[in-house]
Amino acid sequence: MKKTLSVLMLSLLPGLAMAAGEHGGHQGHDMAAMQQDMHGIGRPGSSAEVSRTIEVVMSDDMRFSPEQIEVKAGETVRLFIKNPGKLSHELVIGNLSSLQEHAEMMRQMPDMQHAEPNMISLQPGQKGGLVWQFDQAGTIDFACLIPGHMEAGMQGRIQVM
Repeated sequence: MKKTLSVLMLSLLPGLAMAAGEHGGHQGHDMAAMQQDMHGIGRPGSSAEVSRTIEVVMSDDMRFSPEQIEVKAGETVRLFIKNPGKLSHELVIGNLSSLQEHAEMMRQMPDMQHAEPNMISLQPGQKGGLVWQFDQAGTIDFACLIPGHMEAGMQGRIQVM
């Protein structure tokens, strides 16, 4: 009986995790929508597959450095991100339209908390990393979606060759 109950509970976990997908108490993306949003921008990568590390600095002058990054199709990179400033910042990978849509949601709900595989939020003085596999050639955008930051110019591009 205990074994059957354990197997039943384990089989329910994925559904419970998807049902719990919220942004700080506000309804978040469902898994299918999130995967559709990521179509064409790649997928979370494995640390074991990282071919190189690219350092990205987020500054209080509302800029990323570098603003332009080049990677090869199929390459898995570690973005090592630093926030040396006095403001919170984030880096979110996506296509420009989805980033603009999410930035608008953030303006409407400025206390929204979110943790998606294509983003990282850093408090002042923090450092962090994001491992991403860029699976097809094209242009991918990234931006800080904290209200006002993207509009002030805090965005960049990744050229996938």
